[in-house]
Amino acid sequence: MINPILTAHGLTKRYGKVTAIEDSDLDLFPGEVLAIIGDNGAGKTTLIKALSGAIQADQGKIMLEGNEIAFNSPIDARKYGIETVHQTLALSPALSIAENMFMGREILKTGLIGKVFRKLDKNKMRKIAREKLSELGLMTIQNINQKVETLSGGQRQGIAVVRAAIFGTKIVILDEPTAALGVKESRRVLELIQEIKLRGISIIIISHNMPHVFEIADRIHVHRLGKRLCEINPKDISMSEAVALMTGAMKPEKIKENNR
Repeated sequence: MINPILTAHGLTKRYGKVTAIEDSDLDLFPGEVLAIIGDNGAGKTTLIKALSGAIQADQGKIMLEGNEIAFNSPIDARKYGIETVHQTLALSPALSIAENMFMGREILKTGLIGKVFRKLDKNKMRKIAREKLSELGLMTIQNINQKVETLSGGQRQGIAVVRAAIFGTKIVILDEPTAALGVKESRRVLELIQEIKLRGISIIIISHNMPHVFEIADRIHVHRLGKRLCEINPKDISMSEAVALMTGAMKPEKIKENNR
């Protein structure tokens, strides 16, 4: 039996009188793509923020590879190999591609000049950035020193995903990675997700795009009213049934009856 790489149990987060998630559970298995779907306000983003250290749950626990962990910040989650690409992307438009990819994790030069004077090894960062972009098939970008503000929306999304792939050694979490992208740009992002999966990295993706979810997800976590309603196999149900579950038009028991 394969054990989950990441488990959340009983997560609850309140903002005053508003409960964003309540008694929320999640299981992520090694090397899989888990899609989280749910209506607006269901608590999907709050859930992944708790998993990535962006917020701290009021109750509940998170287990990584069988060990209970607590993240006080996204930096804590990164130390455990968990990288997150939020909808805002967290890119600095005025910085170059290479600078954005290593933002907050800059490589220092060796020796005294690096340790004492904190001199950055820009050549090494450019080299690694170029290699990783090539490795994940994103070398439509010719100049690694190009400022991010000059890139298209799809290219920016690709940079954020590649950055997560570089540093996310265990888990990559993506919040609406194809939102507001064109057909061609969305296709490239989906291909990047598949390439990350082939490297053995587990992926959590939030998306409202049902065709994308059914194309890349191994399992689907349906989130409703702040908690997990059910988990479904995209091969066993239709997109319309998935939408019916997330909106409350259909109960999980009905899916089980139909599959008997």
